[in-house]
Amino acid sequence: MAASKDSFMLDAKSPPPSSSTPQPQYNYKILFTMLNHMLRILAILLCAASIAIMVTNTQTVTLFTIEFEAHYYYSSTLKFFVAANAVVCGFSLLSLIVGFFLLRRRRSSSQPTCLCFFFFLFLHDLVMTVLMISGCAAATAIGYVGQYGESHVGWLAICDRVPKFCRTNLVSLFLSFLAFFAYLALTILMAYKLMSSPPKNF
Repeated sequence: MAASKDSFMLDAKSPPPSSSTPQPQYNYKILFTMLNHMLRILAILLCAASIAIMVTNTQTVTLFTIEFEAHYYYSSTLKFFVAANAVVCGFSLLSLIVGFFLLRRRRSSSQPTCLCFFFFLFLHDLVMTVLMISGCAAATAIGYVGQYGESHVGWLAICDRVPKFCRTNLVSLFLSFLAFFAYLALTILMAYKLMSSPPKNF
């Protein structure tokens, strides 16, 4: 009887088993959401700034009493560069709005987000990354020709005549490259999310 009484007292004094709370997983979801939104906002701001700098950039020079104006609209390559930035900026804003909407809906209904959403978001980020690097590569190529020319085909360098125009375009190109790296990080983040998630809703 004494042994049973002692065992009963030990059982009564023993702390209740702690409920398993998925605190690390919850912190991981918060970190993932914050990083995802921050990178998208950063890409939107960089693309918008690159477009504003490129569109407003102009310089007029006088050669032999004839005025020439340097503007992005006179180059099909720079127009493609601006269009690529505009598409990435618009779709980034759209994906950010959809992400906020689904996040609020998940919090209100306490339902898990479908894994297919992250798959389509990964495809979106991959396409945007490819579009960004294609626009940056095209602008880099035409910028190199403008700076150094191409003697084999008779293309002359123009940056010695419009240096302000070329320097400002270089700033716009630098911002677009930063936006590309932001989307590259988003693509890697989404790929890691898909690889680390179970094949079901979570």
